[in-house]
Amino acid sequence: MAHVPLIDPFARAINYLRVSVTDRCDFRCTYCMTEHMSFLPKAELLTLEELDRLCAAFIRMGVEKLRITGGEPLVRKGIMTFFEAMGRQLQEGGLKELTLTTNGSQLRRYATELAAVGVKRINVSLDTLDDAKFAKVTRWGRLAQVRDGIDAAREAGLRVKINTVALKGVNEDELFPLVEWCAREGHDLTFIEVMPMGEMGEADRLDQYWSLKDLRAELETRFTLSDLPDRTGGPARYVRVADTGQRIGFITPLTHNFCESCNRVRLTCTGELYMCLGQEDMADLRAPLRANTADTALEMAIRAAIARKPKGHDFDYSRQTIKGQMSRHMSHTGG
Repeated sequence: MAHVPLIDPFARAINYLRVSVTDRCDFRCTYCMTEHMSFLPKAELLTLEELDRLCAAFIRMGVEKLRITGGEPLVRKGIMTFFEAMGRQLQEGGLKELTLTTNGSQLRRYATELAAVGVKRINVSLDTLDDAKFAKVTRWGRLAQVRDGIDAAREAGLRVKINTVALKGVNEDELFPLVEWCAREGHDLTFIEVMPMGEMGEADRLDQYWSLKDLRAELETRFTLSDLPDRTGGPARYVRVADTGQRIGFITPLTHNFCESCNRVRLTCTGELYMCLGQEDMADLRAPLRANTADTALEMAIRAAIARKPKGHDFDYSRQTIKGQMSRHMSHTGG
């Protein structure tokens, strides 16, 4: 049965869904989580079968691209059954692209399986190439494990894009080594501006804020950069580095430069649908999902939510509270 596609009030076709499959992570990055996080009760989480059913409904309604996020998606028990289900959606042709954003820790274990179900590219969050700094920033992470995971992804034929949060006093001195490492390894690279708001644990974000305008100016002291017209429908703006041939992206969450073409919505692991990253309006899809085995009410709830999608975001830092992972939420939007 043909479905009417999802069109928002501003005539944008919604064809990109970001899905958080877990709130859990095996790292505790200082700007993202407190060290002793309390996670959601299991009953509140969507089961993998419910996630499959929800995503299938979105795909029937015109979603062509899925990005799987977390927490760390690959720490969820049994997660490959969900990826296999989405792989079947790729084979059937409704879904055109299946990607994930990961911290890289589990890639040695899963890269081959991910490639087998049809994942072609992934985003790996990596802020430093220094072992000691990596341990400090992630608290629980080991850089060698992540580097090995990235190697495993490449061996499996996956394209890797590195997402790096620009952190003053943390990775400022690694700007050129990061760019040069990505150029050597053949990885695309995107820098993300940290959201300058409040405190997260002991890390003060205002002290960590490093403007990407300043970062780009620093890059231009060594490299020749030219702006690219590339648009992935997301917030990144891209440049070509003439000296290395690589593409570098910049994501500044405070800017509105991607709202006009925003084609995406975000689903949390508890079934809340956020129509805009920068606004708190959301729709509960878990209730209609669990109330009925038929999808009629669920599809009505999805359409009603898309009808409320705003034209653009409005970050108001005077009232914004950190709910964990705001910087990574933005980084996960990287195409």
